[in-house]
Amino acid sequence: MLHRLSLSGRLTLFFTLVAASVVLGLGGLFMLAADRHFIELDRSSLQDKQHLIEDILTSAHSAQDIHQRLSETLNHHHGLFVRVVSAEGKSLFQTDGFPPTDRLLPPEQEASLHALLGWWHHQHRQFRTQQFKAQTQYQPITQLEITLAMDTVHHQHFLDDLLQTLGLYALVAILVSGLLGWLAIYYGLAPLRAIKTHAAAVTAQRLQACMPVQAVPIEMADLAQTLNQMLERLQDDFRRLSEFSSDLAHELRTPISNLLTQTQVTLAAPRDNVAYRDILASNAEEMQRLARMVSDMLLLTKTERGVDLPHKERFMAADEAQTLLDFYEAVAEDKDIQLTLQGNGSIEGDRLMFRRALSNLLSNALRHTPAGGNVRLTVVTLPTGTQVSVENTGQDIDPSALPRLFERFYRADPARTHPTSEGAGLGLAITKAIVEAHGGHTSVSSAHGITRFTLVFPT
Repeated sequence: MLHRLSLSGRLTLFFTLVAASVVLGLGGLFMLAADRHFIELDRSSLQDKQHLIEDILTSAHSAQDIHQRLSETLNHHHGLFVRVVSAEGKSLFQTDGFPPTDRLLPPEQEASLHALLGWWHHQHRQFRTQQFKAQTQYQPITQLEITLAMDTVHHQHFLDDLLQTLGLYALVAILVSGLLGWLAIYYGLAPLRAIKTHAAAVTAQRLQACMPVQAVPIEMADLAQTLNQMLERLQDDFRRLSEFSSDLAHELRTPISNLLTQTQVTLAAPRDNVAYRDILASNAEEMQRLARMVSDMLLLTKTERGVDLPHKERFMAADEAQTLLDFYEAVAEDKDIQLTLQGNGSIEGDRLMFRRALSNLLSNALRHTPAGGNVRLTVVTLPTGTQVSVENTGQDIDPSALPRLFERFYRADPARTHPTSEGAGLGLAITKAIVEAHGGHTSVSSAHGITRFTLVFPT
């Protein structure tokens, strides 16, 4: 039942329960204190009467004298009852209205707050009682048992009226506290409702940060700021997704259009076997390009989702780099490009994925290095990991294009574009995804005729 209540309902209920506990607790303590105060007053009054009676018994000369002096002294005390009984059970004095002895409950039979006080009931009335013993000073000396009883009806009336007043006050106080608590919670949660209204207005076309950070209390400012940051990330991801969709459509349109055009032209007129073979070979190349693009996209999807590396092991970066340099050596000789390798360091990760990332950088460097240039691969061991750099000589990249080089399907300025390249613009994006899957990061710089791509793998 409680879990179905709203946050305002839960807080209001909690606030009301707290207020009720405080008010009722204070009322109970006040009632207890008042009752104890009356008990102390009764005890003090009974003790005064005890001293008075002891003085009378001490100065009395006979039983008749005791009866006469007690009557003169005690009969005008309203609500006070006294009985004096000798050890033999003979009653020497008893005030009018004293209850029967079988109704008396002494302290030994029923506990009370004070050991000297007892209590008993008679006709719905409560009496405080006190018993003590004394002896006469005249001859023969007689042991007397004195019982004092004080009617507490006026105390009880006061306590009943006080309880009724406190009960009414507690009820009103609890209701008012609950109402004030609900109002405080309602207006206190107004900024949260404002955040909800702004969040409801967020759409795919409106993802900009719109949460009112400055207009909400400090406790909710972090929430609004976090939501704004989330919206900024969503907006950036949505922008990248839109650009990716557009770029993907553009990249797929060309090979599909080529396949469709060549197929339509081939079907337009009869041809010999050689022509059919050439067209099929050309179509096979386009389909291979499409297959590579799809494979690259699948690899990007896997790495960007943060999946575990398939084959994690520790290996030396220079050994893998040298294997790639041997593979690209023929291409470098054809273009009169010098390949060099310096340094070494260990990397813990997937060996094949590392080769894929480094191969993308080497093929990109060879593609953009002019004849007679240099491609240098450097491995440096850092305190926090291993750094692998691939740098090549050639034309500088526009500084405005550097931050986007690792984006999917992005190509730099037209001066560095090679129409004959088989690449789809995914190589650097794959490299970045592989490095980030290893927990590392990538960077690029281009100045003074040297372009450097740097990969950092953590230890």
